[in-house]
Amino acid sequence: MKICLVATFPPSGRQLNEYAFHIARELKRHPDVELTILADELTNYDFATDEKGNSLNAPQQSELPGFNVVRCWDFNSLRTPLRLINVIRRIKPDIVWFNLVFSSFATPDKPVAAMAGLSAPALAKACGYFTHVTLHHVLEHVDFVAAGVRRERLFRMGTDIATRALLRADSVSVLLPGYQRTLISKYAAKNVLLGTHGTFAASPTPPDFTKRGNPELRILAIGHWGTYKRLETLMKAFPMILKKVPHAKLVVAGANHHTRAGYWESIRAAQPDNLPIEFRGYVPEEAIPDLYQSTSVLVMPYDSATGSSGPAHQACEYGVPIVCADIPDLREMAADEDMAVSFYGTGDAEDLAEQLITILNSSELQRRMAEHNYNAGVRMTMSFVIRNYLRWFELHRRKKAIRNGEAFAAVDPVAVQITPSHTDSIPPDRPSGSFQNGEDKEDLRGQVELTAEGDCIAELGNASIWDSPHGARNGAMVDCYPSEPTFEGEC
Repeated sequence: MKICLVATFPPSGRQLNEYAFHIARELKRHPDVELTILADELTNYDFATDEKGNSLNAPQQSELPGFNVVRCWDFNSLRTPLRLINVIRRIKPDIVWFNLVFSSFATPDKPVAAMAGLSAPALAKACGYFTHVTLHHVLEHVDFVAAGVRRERLFRMGTDIATRALLRADSVSVLLPGYQRTLISKYAAKNVLLGTHGTFAASPTPPDFTKRGNPELRILAIGHWGTYKRLETLMKAFPMILKKVPHAKLVVAGANHHTRAGYWESIRAAQPDNLPIEFRGYVPEEAIPDLYQSTSVLVMPYDSATGSSGPAHQACEYGVPIVCADIPDLREMAADEDMAVSFYGTGDAEDLAEQLITILNSSELQRRMAEHNYNAGVRMTMSFVIRNYLRWFELHRRKKAIRNGEAFAAVDPVAVQITPSHTDSIPPDRPSGSFQNGEDKEDLRGQVELTAEGDCIAELGNASIWDSPHGARNGAMVDCYPSEPTFEGEC
């Protein structure tokens, strides 16, 4: 199977480059996949600075070894879709997979270039290639005021057009149930699948408590700062925390958002010198494991959200408790993926301090939340995520072969089975208790059957969903041969 992955890709410093790396790394584990990454051209990233204030100078860095990367599109460029199509036609892939947010191709102040880039999936489909979009956020769920967007009404009109353009792809996957509901109810979309963000490691690392609290109790805040991810509330809360937890230390990591260069540096400059706060700036991928393994609690001081949280999934990967602003999308993420999360009132510094103090002063609570999140991480590894994508792509290939009149055997149940083929990712019994203030729900979405003819996969329960077979969302893809995919479990 030949796949073109259209995405930002390291050493690029732009959004989602890390996620694309983990997709590509997992795809490389499949010998039947021939992967080409159609990536953004490299430049200097003034917004991505390290702790010394040095910007990420990507052009001086070499490409990651072992990946076939073609850098064929430029950020903020109107030529992006045509350049992509020219390369796609040369490669002739079976699948063109776009890994996107709405600002993947341009900043909000370049709306025409952004729209041009977001039209690329529809253009690739029109050229005869199967296109899939992994869409990390849906803008109907974004608080534009908190994100600093001006002329909101005009911006929403533009994003409505852009969303309809993205939905022209053969299929679109989103990572939160609310996003799927919005696309179906507002846009009458019939090609929207619900996936999961996933943890990045093939096998999550159990928490090593000997690395935590010796003697510092580290609070980690990591992200792309300056829009909806902001540090002001956390800076107000931290002196309150120190009064009750004198060994606490705050570590702020991550680059600025590409539209907010200099943001975290201005926050650092405003802090008293005597506070135990370390600003790391941009953190390279190889330093991430030690950063999380030495963390006692992850804090997510957001004003709003634009999708499923990467830092929260990394906290599950390394078994770290989470404290998060009480934002509906993030509460839904925690409940749906069974994460141990303590919520505080958005923008309430006193409540944030109280939640962190409670966790930091209880080693038993830290351990329970850490083990709970680790078990959640085991149930949603990237290997599960990618296998489910490949199943969906393989179903398309088989359907296409039938339409073209090619000789093709009936669907092999092994190719689409939902039971995992590897036992190393099956989690141990998870500890009891829930930290997201929600009741455990019985979910019937994992019940899958094949028809006697072996030509259809039908899901008994909510449709058009796939995920880790052990996760809170136990689902399967829905498809029928030889007709177009149905998303109500009907054949």
